[in-house]
Amino acid sequence: MQRAPDTPNTETMARAWWVTGAGKGEIQETPLAEPGVKEQEELVTVQSLYSGISRGTESLVFHGRVPRSEYTAMRAPFQAGDFPWPVKYGYANVGKVTEGPAELVGQTVFCLYPHQNRYRVPASAVTPLPKDLPAERAILAANMETAVNGLWDGAPAVGDRIAVVGLGVVGLLVAWLARRIPGTRVTAIDTNPERHAVAEQLGLTFSSGPGADDHDLVIHASGHPSGLETALGLAGQEATIVEMSWYGDQLVPAPLGAAFHPRRMTLKSSQVGQIVPSRVPRWDYRKRLALALELLQDDALDALITGECRFDDLPKSMARILIDGRDTLCHRVVY
Repeated sequence: MQRAPDTPNTETMARAWWVTGAGKGEIQETPLAEPGVKEQEELVTVQSLYSGISRGTESLVFHGRVPRSEYTAMRAPFQAGDFPWPVKYGYANVGKVTEGPAELVGQTVFCLYPHQNRYRVPASAVTPLPKDLPAERAILAANMETAVNGLWDGAPAVGDRIAVVGLGVVGLLVAWLARRIPGTRVTAIDTNPERHAVAEQLGLTFSSGPGADDHDLVIHASGHPSGLETALGLAGQEATIVEMSWYGDQLVPAPLGAAFHPRRMTLKSSQVGQIVPSRVPRWDYRKRLALALELLQDDALDALITGECRFDDLPKSMARILIDGRDTLCHRVVY
């Protein structure tokens, strides 16, 4: 076990963002290592540099809209507390290892950890960043993992006509990845006109409404039931619609009349918590995360980070980001 120069090892507490009620939260003193972290494991101590706010999922947590039936399934890897609250939640942290195995000390790493200034986790829980990936952008890794898994579920092919409905961070990443497949025609669709400029920065064809119904693959990532209706209307004969939105406790009417049956469409769910079954013999979570980090080495993806605040400002900023920030994509927290 080594320690970075001049790094003290006396503190056992850290400061973390906790959701304490519906639309409420505060920064609290919290243990540096959660009770579930076993001291006999090889551990690293990480000083946070940045974390990312995942607006879709964190909004559901912030407002207490995680269904009771999904309390276990929705737990983040290093979540503390239980739904609905108080709960420490998040999964996009980038920091520097200050103590741990010699090969990791001083490395900048990504970890599926909540918003906390310092933390101690098993060494196996952190992934060093590729050399050319800025730490500021690496907070997108969890979103990129989700996008990769969604495309694995959709299985697009060369030349496919692909529509992506809903241009949050995940939708934009899905469209950006799909466009890199040779011969594809990718249309990025969102009712928010502010998404047009970001889509153009990523080299995407933007549309604010429904288009041709000839698509081979449609991916829905808007988080709104109306978006699912749009997605179904875009699908062609024998097409696949991948549903990537997670609605929490919201009831969602699925319009499965009209052309759904005559065109023999497939409506398929995608969730990043499980690797696509066909990939399991060759892939694991660590390999998938490493791939996501490699894919983030493109400066164009900085367009997905549309704001930032200091960690100490979260109590007054979180509600604004999650409630009023319709034009916000990924929001970066700076430590």
